[in-house]
Amino acid sequence: MQEQVLPAELNEYQRKAVFNDSSACLVNANVGSGKTTVLTAKVKYLHEACGVNCEDMVVLTFTNKAAGEIRERLGAMRDQGELVQMRYFGTFHSVALQLLRERLPVQQLGYTPDFLVMDPEEELDMALRLIQDRKLQIKYRNRLKKRLEQEDEEAVPSENGREKLPSPPGRRIQDDMPVLLQAMKEEKRARNRMTFADLIRNTEALLAEVEWRPAWVIIDEVQDCDAWQLALVRRLLDKGARLFAVGDPNQVIYSWRGSACNVFYTLRTEYQATELSLPVNYRSSASILEAASAFSQYGSSLTGNRERGSKIVVKKHYDPFQEACYLADRIKELLGSGISPGQIAVFYRLQNQSGVLEEVFAREEIPFQVSVKHTLRDCPVQYWLLQVLRFSLSREDYPAGIYALSHKEYGERRNGKPITEKTAAAVLHGEKDLKLPLYERMLAFSECCPSLDSPQALYDYFSLDGYLRPTSASFQKDKGRILAMLESLFRQQPSEGENLPDRLRSFLNDAVLYGLPEQETKEEDGRVKLMTLHASKGLEFSFCFIIGVNYGLIPLRTAGFEEEDEERRLFFVGMTRAKDFLELSYYTNPDNRVMPGESRFIRMIPPELIQEETADPAQGNLQELRKMVRQEIEARQNRAEETLEADLPELPEEPSQPQPAGKEIIQPRTVIHRKYGRGTVIREDDAMMEIEFEGYGAKEFLKAFSAMEFVEE
Repeated sequence: MQEQVLPAELNEYQRKAVFNDSSACLVNANVGSGKTTVLTAKVKYLHEACGVNCEDMVVLTFTNKAAGEIRERLGAMRDQGELVQMRYFGTFHSVALQLLRERLPVQQLGYTPDFLVMDPEEELDMALRLIQDRKLQIKYRNRLKKRLEQEDEEAVPSENGREKLPSPPGRRIQDDMPVLLQAMKEEKRARNRMTFADLIRNTEALLAEVEWRPAWVIIDEVQDCDAWQLALVRRLLDKGARLFAVGDPNQVIYSWRGSACNVFYTLRTEYQATELSLPVNYRSSASILEAASAFSQYGSSLTGNRERGSKIVVKKHYDPFQEACYLADRIKELLGSGISPGQIAVFYRLQNQSGVLEEVFAREEIPFQVSVKHTLRDCPVQYWLLQVLRFSLSREDYPAGIYALSHKEYGERRNGKPITEKTAAAVLHGEKDLKLPLYERMLAFSECCPSLDSPQALYDYFSLDGYLRPTSASFQKDKGRILAMLESLFRQQPSEGENLPDRLRSFLNDAVLYGLPEQETKEEDGRVKLMTLHASKGLEFSFCFIIGVNYGLIPLRTAGFEEEDEERRLFFVGMTRAKDFLELSYYTNPDNRVMPGESRFIRMIPPELIQEETADPAQGNLQELRKMVRQEIEARQNRAEETLEADLPELPEEPSQPQPAGKEIIQPRTVIHRKYGRGTVIREDDAMMEIEFEGYGAKEFLKAFSAMEFVEE
């Protein structure tokens, strides 16, 4: 029976992990070793071979993408109708939300089961409003969002997870932050709202109050657990659940988010866990794995099952702009050879490094996609409708109602002008009696729900055409986005006995946890991917370019050994995204924050694995090249003059004014450059040309290497 339920392609290490029957098992999965395959096979094995009900498994992931991938691989179970019953399957936050709504006594904390989840921006808005209303003295308001994440008067989980430790008695910043935190706690309870952090903490606290326990807790990327997520896992295990966790300590790259390197050690020692490994990498060539091994901090060298492949290319560039132009040419070559754009990626350390790449790639008509984290507010019309729906479900949610009515573009208008927040607040609090159709529809929503059985019916109920303004240029686009959002709402299969308000609450919570339909990132084959090293985790590409490998970027300047170690792990993650080809590049003339020359990370790679290509002379140190060219020109002139003097007969001396080397020749000319297009020469001498290009500005070139085409006017 065991053999029948597992894929035949599992290797011996993967099968050993799936069949392990320990009460706690930790699988140290090397990068590219098939951890998702093992985790999926474990779920399938427990259900089909061991008879564990899907409802008795808690499967925890760190991203929606990972949860979706596991669900797709469990397609066979979905066909049998079993996967639908896996109620506690998803990210830590989504599983916590499900538990709080279905099994845990949230009333003990002052909530009702139909509470809604707040996005981080909404939490910040609440804090700013309370500061203003209560006249609180809060320092460093420009860093308030970060302070809300870091400072919390509630207890934090201790290392053993079974007791709580109070917050440190002293605070570095003496202001009204404790008062603000308490006020926010009261406001959230009054509005029946929880933040992301509340979901985890409240679940952990309330699990002790119920008899329910799962049979198994299965965790993907366990190394990324922060203190509160680890406390939640401990609470489940202490109730008698068994543990199966997969992860890689070499990929701990989120310490700023609270993750710690000792998760494996902690769980192994506390629960006497069996520790297994998946040593075989199926993704990268042997050369890439051997180079990446120099940055592996845990376990042995990476083992692969592929051939050696090409060496790691190391290339130097003068600056980011010249690098972007080179990458554009290189990527065009790859695309011309039949490589799919979706198999090419460029990684960088900081998000602001993408700007020059975007500019050059757009001009060169290279299809690209910049991977950035979207927020709900990135689509204003959809966010506005979310607030309309929030207030329609809860009349006590005054901030949502005020936002919906007073929005400058989509809200209510009087005499052709948007109403103010002050007016909207007065209407909601009964201080003003104004006839506002949207307000009346929101108040009557619960009574009209039974008849709203389609996206168009909901659209028409709120008369959204009028608020999207058919005469505006964005009307059709806004209407399409609204209908797409409502269609995704009605596509959800309702639970037994679930009415439209219940479905709406689930939809609103999903929007906060997962994003809106149009904001979901899709891995399109038709675009080259541009992303930070952090965003690259969990992905793979045939051709990877890691740019800016200079000290000050890769690695960033660090204050201690722990930060330095994390920079190494981050570089390790980036290198191991590559399957077939990896190129590293650095600048000889970066900006002031970055050191010129290759980073020590490049020097850590064994030299025999590196192919250091000869850089284009025009991309070297421009000042040194200029000096060398001037010297060569002067030497040639001197030799020519000496030869001429030797060959010519002596003539009577005449006054002369020889032209010194380097004298400027003023002669405006038009040129065509293969990268920058049409330009005008604005300065020229024997060695250099300065040319003004539309959209690029003035650029200096060495005549010896410029490869310019001159246009006859």
